[in-house]
Parts: sequence; structure tokens; C-alpha cells
Amino acid sequence: MNISEPLAWYGALAGLFIAIFLILKKTNPVYSLFLGAIIGAFIGGGSLDQTIALLTTGTQSVMGTVIRVLAAGVLAGVMMESGAAETIAQAIVKKMGESKAIISLALATMIITAVGVFIPVAVLIVAPIALSVGNKIGISKIALLLALSGGGKAGNIISPNPNAIAAANGFHINLSDVMIAGFIPALFGLLVTVLVASLLRNRGVKVTDAEAAAAYGPDSTKNGTHYPTLGKAVVAPLLAVILLMVNPIGSIFHISALTSFKLDAMYVLPVAGFVGLLAMGKKEKMLAYTTSGLEKMTATVLILIGAGAIAGLIAASDLSTQVVQLIHLMGISGTFLAPISGILMAGATASTSTGVILATSTFGHTITDIGMAPIASAVMVHTGATVIDSLPQGNYFHVTAQSMNMSIRQRMMLLPYEAMVGGTMTLVATLLYGFAR
Repeated sequence: MNISEPLAWYGALAGLFIAIFLILKKTNPVYSLFLGAIIGAFIGGGSLDQTIALLTTGTQSVMGTVIRVLAAGVLAGVMMESGAAETIAQAIVKKMGESKAIISLALATMIITAVGVFIPVAVLIVAPIALSVGNKIGISKIALLLALSGGGKAGNIISPNPNAIAAANGFHINLSDVMIAGFIPALFGLLVTVLVASLLRNRGVKVTDAEAAAAYGPDSTKNGTHYPTLGKAVVAPLLAVILLMVNPIGSIFHISALTSFKLDAMYVLPVAGFVGLLAMGKKEKMLAYTTSGLEKMTATVLILIGAGAIAGLIAASDLSTQVVQLIHLMGISGTFLAPISGILMAGATASTSTGVILATSTFGHTITDIGMAPIASAVMVHTGATVIDSLPQGNYFHVTAQSMNMSIRQRMMLLPYEAMVGGTMTLVATLLYGFAR
């Protein structure tokens, strides 16, 4: 890009604030991001040619993430549309029994999110089971939804979902490294979810008999006759995990053959999805399932492109330099920039994926300039994005409220407890990777 000198930092900051403001006002996120980048470039002193150049450069920089997110759509489509995810969830709850309902519901949501199902979809899948079990043993809706949401958050930071892909590509590391590094924070998130949900089990409204009866709907396949068996259902996610772990295992045990065997999520996730289809005997559904998965990824891909525009604006300005100087001047540890950026961006957009995308795009270079290791930066941004990502301006808030037949007021009561789960994972990640350098 032919820019002789950086744009003014306040232009980049103004562009970011404008984009977030428009998103909060329910303007299309993609157009909000592009408009923020364009206005910010002009405020920062950029010409028409410079603005076009930085937009082009920025959007090109996210193409690696875009193709991996599209690839992830194959596995996601297979798991969601085939019934494999619901088979896994039902098996976990049935195996652990009603006496351990809260931990089984949280664990079920965690696992099906971890294998590549979007967290809102994971909650929708497990919600009918939760309503049925909650009605039988008298668990409140707020405790049930916390179990699902908290478990989903824990699974989301160890999954091959768009948020993890964005965190990995934002700091130029392998997806498997992000998934592995998030494992301990995820366990703490699961633990806090179970503890807090157990304390809330008698607080608030309970599930009525009518809600439990209607949970699966008249066209339900609750009896499982249309679902794959558990053995077939786990083939796709198990193969994906095994293939993604080949390189890390080689690094851990110093096996050069495995270390040199580079397996990228771009082809691992589609291959695992296709093999899973064959195992379930549904190869004729390949087009339908992959189309569904692609459609579900479209919104994320478009936001990625918009975030690339903002990233181009940030890269063309001296904002990173100014932020580093401010941090040093205030005597604040630069370690906190990574989790704080994830918290703020996810809170502003009410989305884990969008929060990670914006945080890595806008603050990634600054965090790197401070001297943070890439894996530490990725995990702290990633976990930070789970703290206040379920605010009312986002779809997740409303989808999950509807899944449990909760009013807006009832759903609002859950926000502090969800923040406790995300905050715990962020704190653990920061202690493990930020201060243990």
C-alpha cells in the first residue's frame, strides 16, 4: 500500500467506535465494519486511493481464516443435520443418569460444542433433554440454562469452531494448539458451571409439565429411531481430533515423522465430515448437509471480511504504537491487553466469534508488539471473548431464552452467572499463559 506515513491513530480509533456503535444500533455488522473503516480512514487523514488500498489489503489478510471457516462448515453441517450431535448428547445424559443431571447436561453441551457444533445450536439440541429432566426432578430454568450455556462456553474454546479458527489464524498458530491450550481453562469453566448451577437449582421458575411435554414437538424423533448410533455418531469428531492432534503429539514426543506431517484444518475438517457421512450410511445426504453447513458459516465469513477492513485501517495507522506507549506510561502489564480486548469486542458485538475476529484483527499486532507469545495471546483473547458475549443485542441471548421458554427478564438474570464462567476461564488462561512466561 502506497502510504508514505501512517494514518493518525485517532482515525483508527474513531473508525472502530463507529463500527461498534452501528452494530449496537442493529445495523448490518458487515456494513457497519466497512463504513467504520472508510470513515476512520478519512478522519485519520487518508485519501480516496489510500482508503481503497487499506480496505483491499485488510480484507485480503483474512482470506486464510475465511477458507478454514468454510471448511469447518462441512463438519458442522454433518454433525447438526445428521442427528449425530443429539445422539451424543442423549447418550451422555442417559449414561450419567438424572441424579447427576446438571453435570451431565453441562458436559453434553460442552462435548457437542467441542466437536464443531455452534454453541447456539448445541444449546437448542440439549434444551429439550434439559426441560424433560428438569421437570422430573425439579431443577429451575435458570440452573438448567446455565448448565447448557456454561458447558457450551467451555466446549467453544476447545472446538474447531470459527472463533477458535480466528484466534489461531490471528496469531499465526495451528488450530490444534489453540484447542489444546484451552483445555485446562475449559475444565475450570465446566467446574464453575456445575457448582453455580447446583446452587441455583431451586431458584426461579421451574419447568412445567406442559413445557416438558412440548419440548420435542409433535414431529419429534425423540425415540432416536432416526438418529445414528453412538458409535457411528462419534466417527467424524473423533477422526477430526485425531488428525488435528498428529502434529502436536509429534512435537510433544519429538517424533520427527509426525512433526513434519502438517495437517491443516482446511482439509482435516471436511475429510472428517465426509468419513462420518460414510460411517453413518448417509452419503446420499452429502450435498444437503454440506450446503446447510455452508449456509451457517456465511454470516461469520461476511463478518470476517468486514473485520479485515477494520484490520486494514488499524494496520495503516499508528494506533498500535500509541497503545503500547500508553500501556508503558500507565505501568499496566501488557498481558492484560489480550483478555481485555476479547472481553470488550465480544461484549460490544454480543458474539464470541465476532469478538475474537475483531480483537485479533484490531489488537493482534499491538499484543504481539508487547512481546506476548502467540499461543498465550490467542488463548487469552479467546477466553476473554466468553465473558460478556451473551448480551441482549446478540442472537445468542434470544435463541437460548426461547429454547427454555424464558422471558427477557428471566434471561437477564443469567448474565452475571455466565460472566462468572467466562471470567473464570479467562483468569485461568491469563495465569497459565500470561504470567507464567
